[in-house]
Amino acid sequence: MAKESSTCWDPRGLLSPPDSLHQITPGAWCNSHLRKAGTQIDNIEEDFRNGLKLMLLLEVISEIVDGNAKMTLGMIWTIILRFAIQDISVEETSAKEGLLLWCQRKTAPYRNVNVQNFHISWKDGLALCALIHRHRPDLIDYAKLRKDDPIGNLNTAFEVAEKFLDIPKMLDAEDIVNTPKPDEKAIMTYVSCFYHAFAGAEQAETAANRICKVLAVNQENEKLMEEYEKLASELLEWIRRTTPWLENRAAEQTMRAMQQKLEDFRDYRRIHKPPRVQEKCQLEINFNTLQTKLRLSNRPAFMPSEGKMVSDIANAWKGLEQVEKGYEEWLLTEIRRLERLDHLAEKFKQKCSMHESWTGGKEDLLSQKDFESASLMEIRALMRKHEAFESDLAAHQDRVEQIAAIAQELNELDYHDAATVNARCQGICDQWDNLGTLTQKRRDALERVEKLWETIDQLYLEFAKRAAPFNNWMDGAMEDLQDMFIVHSIEEIQSLITAHDQFKATLPEADKERMATMGIHSEILKIAQTYGIKLSGINPYTNLSPQDISTKWDTVKHLVPLRDQMLQEEVARQQANERLRRQFAAQANIIGPWIQTKMEEISHVSVDIAGSLEEQMNSLKQYEQNIINYKSNIDKLEGDHQLSQESLIFDNKHTNYTMEHVRVGWEQLLTTIARTINEVENQILTRDAKGISQEQLNEFRASFNHFDRVRPSPTPPRRRFRLISLTKRNGMMDPDDFRACLISMGYDLGEVEFARIMTLVDANNTGVVTFQAFIDFMTRETAETDTAEQVMASFKILASDKNYITVDELRRELPPDQAEYCISRMTRYIGADGSTGALDYISFSSALYGESDL
Repeated sequence: MAKESSTCWDPRGLLSPPDSLHQITPGAWCNSHLRKAGTQIDNIEEDFRNGLKLMLLLEVISEIVDGNAKMTLGMIWTIILRFAIQDISVEETSAKEGLLLWCQRKTAPYRNVNVQNFHISWKDGLALCALIHRHRPDLIDYAKLRKDDPIGNLNTAFEVAEKFLDIPKMLDAEDIVNTPKPDEKAIMTYVSCFYHAFAGAEQAETAANRICKVLAVNQENEKLMEEYEKLASELLEWIRRTTPWLENRAAEQTMRAMQQKLEDFRDYRRIHKPPRVQEKCQLEINFNTLQTKLRLSNRPAFMPSEGKMVSDIANAWKGLEQVEKGYEEWLLTEIRRLERLDHLAEKFKQKCSMHESWTGGKEDLLSQKDFESASLMEIRALMRKHEAFESDLAAHQDRVEQIAAIAQELNELDYHDAATVNARCQGICDQWDNLGTLTQKRRDALERVEKLWETIDQLYLEFAKRAAPFNNWMDGAMEDLQDMFIVHSIEEIQSLITAHDQFKATLPEADKERMATMGIHSEILKIAQTYGIKLSGINPYTNLSPQDISTKWDTVKHLVPLRDQMLQEEVARQQANERLRRQFAAQANIIGPWIQTKMEEISHVSVDIAGSLEEQMNSLKQYEQNIINYKSNIDKLEGDHQLSQESLIFDNKHTNYTMEHVRVGWEQLLTTIARTINEVENQILTRDAKGISQEQLNEFRASFNHFDRVRPSPTPPRRRFRLISLTKRNGMMDPDDFRACLISMGYDLGEVEFARIMTLVDANNTGVVTFQAFIDFMTRETAETDTAEQVMASFKILASDKNYITVDELRRELPPDQAEYCISRMTRYIGADGSTGALDYISFSSALYGESDL
């Protein structure tokens, strides 16, 4: 009989028959017992409907009328188990286990409470008080309860439950405390009342938690969007302010002013630009992280304001770097031009001074009428003197042409004081023309009276003729020995040294000419002494004296070693420049390949499937730290580059790497490591958010790597940095490889389905599928995300199944900040069943997952 009383009732109100009684109908079995009470049934569905005959049947089969307490309690427990406990289920456990698990979770945070069963765990009353406080903390001050007062704790729980929760007092505190092991069924029955009392609150709490989670995601995403907009605006504004400065090509007139411009440009490169490079990199990382979070939360992609896309910023940055490169080239060109101008201007002044010194008084001399009262000897002397002057004049023609050529070059190079140069050059040319005219007039006059004179002193004449060209040679030699020069290499200075050595080789022959010229003067003195001729001391044919020749010769000999010293000093300077070139080249030839190697190593790490994502992240962080530690080498190379520019070194045959190449490579390396770390971080976010296992990720990565094929480069790589043109795995697949990859993973793809998938993985039609896009697609195929329908269902629970929700309900069920967030964004409900102040949570939930300004 006890076995029959514990049998569960089926949905139609019939007992499930035992296997051995398949031929006995339920109605017949019921009538066999009802006959004892003097009645029977004809139809189970109709006769048991009012419950009277059913109660009579239970009375007969349980012998309640016989006063069997054990059977009576057994039947009551069966009813309690069926209607109060059996429908309790937590995480697919049995009723008893589910109720126990519920109690454990609710009391876990409370001190002195450890629920392990339904008997001794409840003796001190703290577990019951904890259940009440967890759901209604306003009813019990748990902090004041004591473990050594079990009866007081139990009575407190019983009284509060009966007064505020409508749970009758079913147990006695003294019986529970004084019994070694309280009755398990009694405790379960009483605790189940708390479960049913708080079940509604649990459902509301779950719904509120879901909404809070969704709103928290939205608020965080809005904050990231605002930060991106702010950072993008600041970076673009800096580019906008900097570009006009770099586009300014207003040349300065002095070398010092242009060198100051170069120093300002170096400060821009060293101080002002590096933080902006970091901001640009961080902006791209923030954008990628935001898009990943939006994808993971099933939100629409973030579209920045017009002109603030990552591509817009990249284009603006590219334009800035182009202007920057042009500005640097212009600066260096202007410095070379000014250096050349300073050299030419000084050379022009020197030649003009020498020429003006030579022409001083020549016009007055040519305008004299001294031949009108001269004797025959004097006339002939004047004639010979004039011939010597004409020879000297012809020799100076080359210098005048040089002056004119230098003036023309200064004009072509846009010399700032070209007006003064032109005026001085024009004055020299005009004077030169006038000298030619005066010279011709004087010759004509002397020739008219030449036949009147017959005697001439041949020795004076010969001295004058030999002294004049020798004197002119010495003038040229002094000019060459004092000539300024500018060279940029050892070869150029060596060429000047060779020319100087050739000049020194001519000095013995020149000394012979000097001695021969001085010999003529000695012969004059000898004849005068021999024949007692009183000389006036003046050679009638030339203004040059033997003292002039000796003085100039001594000057030439003095200038030769000074020239030697200047050339050797220049050799030392060029050797120092060569050391700077070699020093820079030695570092650049190490740093350039190092950057390339690190780029390749980072690329290998990003596609390696040997370890977990965390191991990849640790490896990339180590690479990042190594790169940061390597910065001192870049700074040292910058220092050597600055020394080279300060020494006006503009070429280096010892290396193919320029500072610009190293800078570009370094910035690309920093960007690559940062982007690679960000990609792995996004993969970790994807894995954790979607519940993808490491084995699945490794499988995805292996499939991707297999089809990320090495393809031949269309053009040979350049000699310098090969950061772009090398062919290798670069984390991308073209559409054909992507199709093959999907087929290999079991996808049955038609053209329409593949086109749909391509719109998901390549929304911008770039023609390639990145590894991140591939992972996003595969995780969408294998994981679930919250949807707008789930959020609507949660709001409907909070709204008590209404199609709208009120402000009071939002503020009662949600935290204050998220409640106000919903109130400020929900539109007014316009349905006919709405009340005053009703809000439309359905359109709000749809907006969270569609096109929206949220």
